[in-house]
Amino acid sequence: MAKAKKTITLKTLTKGNVWELQENDIIRMWQAGLKDNEFKENEAHYRSIIAIAFELERVMTGQAEVVKKFKNRGFKIGQSWIDDTKKFKLGVKKRPIQRINDLTYENIHHISSAKLLEVIGRNFGGGWESLPSNVQHIILSAFYISTTTLPKERLKKAGGMYDKMMKDHYSVLEINKGSWVEAIFAKVKPVVETISPDPEPQSKSLLDNDDLPQDIDYNEEDEDDEYDEERLTEESYLTTVETSAEDLSLADQVVDEYEADED
Repeated sequence: MAKAKKTITLKTLTKGNVWELQENDIIRMWQAGLKDNEFKENEAHYRSIIAIAFELERVMTGQAEVVKKFKNRGFKIGQSWIDDTKKFKLGVKKRPIQRINDLTYENIHHISSAKLLEVIGRNFGGGWESLPSNVQHIILSAFYISTTTLPKERLKKAGGMYDKMMKDHYSVLEINKGSWVEAIFAKVKPVVETISPDPEPQSKSLLDNDDLPQDIDYNEEDEDDEYDEERLTEESYLTTVETSAEDLSLADQVVDEYEADED
């Protein structure tokens, strides 16, 4: 039986769980917090955490036009409270994740693979390798990522990488590169619950756990295709993780020696 999810309050709010909330949750928490005698001395702390994921505004009451403007900007407006003898309403709006620079280790666990690829797709069409290394690390902390670049007519062939990834429930982003296409595949990593330390730790590495998803080694083999556009070479037939240019150069050398022997 699944454990009931604990209700988040202002006192249990963190940089990580704040992304689980929506505007109405913040308004509810704020109203409950106003009844706490310690609210005033901790208000700055609460605001600093909420501000990680939300825009917060004090909206003066009695100014209907001002309230209307905030609502038009997407703010949810809370109930009134008295602060320094003035009456305010709380305006709350969740910060959108639209650019790759909006991704953080805190919010990356709270978006879908489709949303992630939508954000990557806005990065000027540069593809996976165009992302800064720190952004790649953030993404890889929460998602399985694999890429391949193939001619358009070969990308979705039956039994190929694209076909296998779709059957394995990956989301995909296709980026056109001339007559070729870079495909970026993404899938959410399962959340691993924290377990109390075992009094007798096992020496077996977590990486040896058969229950964990294994990396997929998909290779596309085609020796007849030719392409000379935009620095793409035949190493693009392989996933970006599994193969290096040195390996391919060695393979070409072996083929050349074999053909020389045949002659």
